[in-house]
Amino acid sequence: MGELDGKVALVTGGSRGIGAAIAVRLADHGADVAFTYRNASDRVEKVVQRIESAGRRAVAIGGDGADRQAVISAVDRTVDELGGIDILVNNAGVFHTGPLEEVTEEELEETLAIHVRAAFVASQHAARTMRSGGRIISIGSCFAERVPYEGLTVYAMTKAALVGLTKGLARDLGPRGITATVVHPGCTDTDMNPADSPDAAGELPYIAVGHYAAPDDIARTVAHLAGEGGRYVTGTAISVDGGYAA
Repeated sequence: MGELDGKVALVTGGSRGIGAAIAVRLADHGADVAFTYRNASDRVEKVVQRIESAGRRAVAIGGDGADRQAVISAVDRTVDELGGIDILVNNAGVFHTGPLEEVTEEELEETLAIHVRAAFVASQHAARTMRSGGRIISIGSCFAERVPYEGLTVYAMTKAALVGLTKGLARDLGPRGITATVVHPGCTDTDMNPADSPDAAGELPYIAVGHYAAPDDIARTVAHLAGEGGRYVTGTAISVDGGYAA
């Protein structure tokens, strides 16, 4: 018996990196898992297979997180195909960086749409059917807490917005027994930010423990919050960053 037996989760951006690790970890704890992805690839099928190998149902949902209707449809498909939604993980993200003067309107709009609007819309729509004991967990960033160098303004701004969203959700949904939290990952070894990239050496001095996280380090905290460990945790952010913001 898993702690999340009988629960249904939706993880946005769940085909790779931290999102894939979260989807698999929630399945290992007993949840049926739907996840969204932007670009079809063999990674989608691998995540489906890993969820199903845990004995749980999997639903892969293609769509663009910048598209409001696609976000709503993902929530609806989760409810229709898996019978409800108990855990929402707002994980989908993009990483536009560079000099402030060179940020384009398209980069700004896409980052706002995926990090902020999609998280709000998914939370709003999921909350309409979410039962008592529900969890809304958004994946922020260590850069929401500390910006140690230039070129991160848009990314940091939009990830920090998730803190305000979460505090509002906690107040709005707390009377219904639904919690809302943010998890701020630090430098994590993914395709977006590989631990063996040329930039990694510059990041290591900021990390108190001296090394990158594995995606499952983040997923374990999410699974804890999704279970009984998160019963009395709401309206707050938890950093899993190896001391990056210390």
